[in-house]
Amino acid sequence: MITDRVVDLTDPSRNVLFNVTLDEARARVASGDARAVGQIDGQFALVATQGVLVRMARSISRPLRFFIAKRSEGPCLVAADRIDTIHRWLRENDYDDQFHPSYTRMVPAHHLTEVALVGCPDPSPRHDRFFTPQRGTLAADVQQLGTAYIEAVADQVGKWLTTRACSGPIGVCFSGGIDSGAVFLVTYHVLGQLGQSPSRLKAFTLAVDGRGDDVAQARQFLERLGLGVFLEPIEVAASAVDWRRAVRVVEDYKPLDIQAAAMSLALGEGIRQRYPDWRFLLDGDGGDENLKDYPIEENPELTIRSVLHNSMLYQEGWGVGAIKHSQTYSGGLSRGYARTYAPATTCGFEVFSPFTQPAVIRIAEGIPFIELTGYDHDRLYALKGELVAAGVRAVTGFTMPTFPKRRFQHGATQRDEFTRLFPQRERDYRRAFQALYE
Repeated sequence: MITDRVVDLTDPSRNVLFNVTLDEARARVASGDARAVGQIDGQFALVATQGVLVRMARSISRPLRFFIAKRSEGPCLVAADRIDTIHRWLRENDYDDQFHPSYTRMVPAHHLTEVALVGCPDPSPRHDRFFTPQRGTLAADVQQLGTAYIEAVADQVGKWLTTRACSGPIGVCFSGGIDSGAVFLVTYHVLGQLGQSPSRLKAFTLAVDGRGDDVAQARQFLERLGLGVFLEPIEVAASAVDWRRAVRVVEDYKPLDIQAAAMSLALGEGIRQRYPDWRFLLDGDGGDENLKDYPIEENPELTIRSVLHNSMLYQEGWGVGAIKHSQTYSGGLSRGYARTYAPATTCGFEVFSPFTQPAVIRIAEGIPFIELTGYDHDRLYALKGELVAAGVRAVTGFTMPTFPKRRFQHGATQRDEFTRLFPQRERDYRRAFQALYE
């Protein structure tokens, strides 16, 4: 959509809508009715207008940025999923002298963002939350909670299989960890329910220079369940892991996200080289955020009370009204999902992470974490494996192996190689990003 006031450079084909058409979804955004937007089921990044008002909304899994260009005839809003896409349009239309990457704005996930194009100075965007899950409302029963959680995952996977990935092969980015393991087993199960062959599936596991612990873990996971035939290791040379390129692709500088993205790029390019026509991938991103499975001790800004008392802290960060909220990047997984989205789209894939769907997050937010853990760190970290395994067993019949948590970037290679591939200081990543537009 391009008008004299709004330039929408997003790709509408990347929206995955389960219960409305694209036009209906845009009409809901244009109306300004947050409740109506919250009833859109799927993954989306939408831009719509009503007079001088531009309204935008996105789910976690679809980045959406905007920039307001000054013109003599009035301001113009440029929207895209990437900073460099916005910059390219500004350069082609002789507005690039106004550009700096920090002047772009990210629409925060789960909010209806409204911008009034009324001149200079530009008013601040208005954010109206459209997703408000209730916290801690479910019974403190691990079996019931796990079943509800995995049933929600299965429902979203089923919708995706019947409306989007209706045919063709499906790859799961697979480490044998709790999240990718659950996604694989649920997808295997749902394919059977739909009367489709599980031969559509492959479990792709990255191994840098043929090393790393993930391949052995993935093989052990699948062979225990008699599913070893689905494993397909993707071996790449260490030279294929390029953190500077990951900075360019993700357009960010957070070390953990860039490290994961560098591995995702290597995996995606390895799959693409082997299978030139492959389209669909599934991912377990969002599972850690939903069940609060990050080592709190590694982040000096967090305590277990801040994690358990702040709604969707890992999904959204501190929130749009907080002083720590970044207008350029948003926060939490709302910011970090670019580590999955950008490498996948760069490699020509469409990726779906059921754990990022509101229907799944709603169940996760309903878990009474405080009652179940008593603010005990170890109990919180153990809860995820217990809950997911119980749900997978109830929904699919599989007794899922669970292994200790390990980040993707750490499992794809050996420790000595990891320290050689990646700098340890955030300022190195930040400088690489800043150099892109110098």
